[in-house]
Amino acid sequence: MEKEMPQLQMPPPRVYVERTLALIKPDVIHKADEIEDIILRAGFSILQKRKLHLSPEQCSDFYADQYGKLFFPSLTAFMSSGPIIALVLAREQAIAHWKSLIGPANSTKARETHPESLRAIYGTSDLRNAVHGSESFSTAEREIQFMFPGSIIEPIPLGSAAKDYLSRFINPTLLAGLTELCKRKPEDPFTWLADWLIDNNPNKPKVQHGVVTEEIE
Repeated sequence: MEKEMPQLQMPPPRVYVERTLALIKPDVIHKADEIEDIILRAGFSILQKRKLHLSPEQCSDFYADQYGKLFFPSLTAFMSSGPIIALVLAREQAIAHWKSLIGPANSTKARETHPESLRAIYGTSDLRNAVHGSESFSTAEREIQFMFPGSIIEPIPLGSAAKDYLSRFINPTLLAGLTELCKRKPEDPFTWLADWLIDNNPNKPKVQHGVVTEEIE
């Protein structure tokens, strides 16, 4: 009698949280709270938010990939006509989900094909289409850096991927710091540990005698 072969347990797929940029445009700035509520109910987290008024030159830089197209002057004039709200959104497959939620660029077309989308509800034309969304990961990275200089754009691991990240990159350094903390027994353990972690950050180059050295795995 043949024995049944045990079934192999496949590891669960790694799930990462993406970031994408969303803009609430000047034509619907008065509807910002309403739109943000829809964003949150769609499963997004708002990581960063700022209200700003871009100059025509800044709009030209932001939409540099559209330069040369007939609508470019109208686009930059419109986007610099009033304040906008920039949002960094996060969730699993954030870029694709946000593009789906906002719908086609032309609001008239959006009302025909995606009547529940934000551009169908709030937009009035292909130019005044209420919201903006990044097209791809590389575009999101550039646009987030433009609106939020200094931001770090990396996928956020979840589930087993998060556990793997913690065990490989966080726990060893934290364990070493806590061990040293027990040996030193400082008066202010919280401040001491914070300073130790900053000084022993494995991702930070070490400076020795004025020369920057990095460890290569």
